Amino acid sequence: MSKTEHPLQALAGFLPPHTFEPVAAFLQQYKVHLTITRERKSILGDYRHAFRDRAHRISVNGNLNPYSFLITLLHELAHLLTFDKYGNRVQSHGKEWKHEFGQLLAQFLQNRVFPADIEKELMASLHNPAASSCAEDGLMRVLRRYDPKTEGHMLVEEIPLNAMFRMKDGRVFKKGEKLRKRFRCEEVGTRKVYLFSPVFEVELVTE
Repeated sequence: MSKTEHPLQALAGFLPPHTFEPVAAFLQQYKVHLTITRERKSILGDYRHAFRDRAHRISVNGNLNPYSFLITLLHELAHLLTFDKYGNRVQSHGKEWKHEFGQLLAQFLQNRVFPADIEKELMASLHNPAASSCAEDGLMRVLRRYDPKTEGHMLVEEIPLNAMFRMKDGRVFKKGEKLRKRFRCEEVGTRKVYLFSPVFEVELVTE
């Protein structure tokens, strides 16, 4: 995995306007070693607690739009604050972490740093945030509006029924019907069935 070390001032380029100073204050107060990485398929960010002579370490994917980047960074900072108070005595995404994350989000929501559509979704999850950064379907939909647009790329829920779509690893699927919260899709070639989140981004196959 490729990582890039950034001087603290360079962090401002990854964040929404008017958020660098409060974020930098947290990082400096807790002596956080922040790493900005290339895109990782399975995670958006990561936290490793301080140990012996090693500082707290946080990594965040550098390909995220500024609002997703901030939310992910706050998610990981909430892990740090939880560890600072409770050590390893509580669940990683238990009520203590939810409280710390909610408090962090509330601070930034109070300062109106998010667009109205993102703010609405964050307010809805403020008291019970998801364990995965930016994971709620509604939040993922609105955050995607602020991503760079790539022709042919869309969410699974936007793909027509029985149309083909391609994942980043090259596998092609045929979209089927929705079963409760997920779509039943069949992999072309193997005919194996997979369930896809409606807000998973894929590439429409048009040929």
